[in-house]
Amino acid sequence: MSFDSEPMSGSRNKVHKGHIDYRLSRNLVVNEVRSGRLSRLEVCDAQSELLRVANNYGNPTKEDCPICEQEKTVLVSFVFGSGLPAKGRSITSPFELSSFSLKRGNFTCYVIEVCQSCSWNHLVRSFRVGDH
Repeated sequence: MSFDSEPMSGSRNKVHKGHIDYRLSRNLVVNEVRSGRLSRLEVCDAQSELLRVANNYGNPTKEDCPICEQEKTVLVSFVFGSGLPAKGRSITSPFELSSFSLKRGNFTCYVIEVCQSCSWNHLVRSFRVGDH
């Protein structure tokens, strides 16, 4: 797999093996909050570890948080697979992610959008990495 910074930066143009985009699900949740059918408390529930990773390693986006609209969201990436901790491994750079394409095994990367102000978080996309 060739690698560029798109998986980390949030670009939706590059398609990877096993790519799943969760935009429709995200849009549904945002619309439910805006219409009042879901409360902000129900969707702004990022765990402290996710907020810590977002604060220390998140990749800034140009998009305002769709819930509080007070801060730009950041993207964080986690890889899960054989030989990794059960909670996965936070990926802090494109180089680190590219190293998984060279390892033997099946890995899946999950990219999560996080707002550090209101704790909004939503899975943006997932894709496979490694020798499938």
